[in-house]
Amino acid sequence: MKILVCISKSPDTTTKIAFKENNAQFDENNVQYIVNPYDEWYALVRALELKEAGGGNVTIINVGLAENDAIIRKALAIGADDAVRIDADPSDALYVAEQIAAYAKAQNFDLILAGKETINYNGSAIGGMISELLGLPYISLATKLTMAGNTATIEQDIDGGTQVVECDLPLVISAAKGMAEQRIPNMRGIMAARTKPLTVVSAVDSAKLTAVKLYTLAAGRTECKYIDASTPEKLIELLHTEAKVI
Repeated sequence: MKILVCISKSPDTTTKIAFKENNAQFDENNVQYIVNPYDEWYALVRALELKEAGGGNVTIINVGLAENDAIIRKALAIGADDAVRIDADPSDALYVAEQIAAYAKAQNFDLILAGKETINYNGSAIGGMISELLGLPYISLATKLTMAGNTATIEQDIDGGTQVVECDLPLVISAAKGMAEQRIPNMRGIMAARTKPLTVVSAVDSAKLTAVKLYTLAAGRTECKYIDASTPEKLIELLHTEAKVI
């Protein structure tokens, strides 16, 4: 089975976020980047588990510039067989999806996996766009994936329970928490990653239809107010007039 795993880079969760150019551009100074956790922990690891159980090949794909090679090598260290970087600035979701879809269409992958979203933008759009561009079925927010021959059985969490879906390959899936467990690269994997194929391909012609106009930071934490237990009516008043939750 040929599996393609889409990965993106995201700032480490401990990174202090700042903006520049009148808040129109993300300030990358002193930012430590990682593989987006939903792509790495769930999509990539489940792809590797499927390969280990039934054979095949796992290719990772990233749309980005040369500085992304470091996070691609980390994904290779976890166990992917090879990698592709489409040499382009990933500034628009549809543009990224079109780049991945163009490559995937030419390679005839059986299964395309992506994390449900990136932790920096939380757009949750790429997987659905890829499936539409390729004309393939799409299962989103999958928490479990098993294979029986050419048929995939996927579980999704829904309100009040779990939904089970069956679909024949090829298809596109976005992976959520529960799909797999995080793997830590070992020394053997890290050393092997240095020599695994990383192919850089040119971007296909595609228009970028969106652009960031302005970033704003989330409001900081405010000081807590403590209400004496003997005056519960004061708490009720604040919940009504300030918090506006009752």
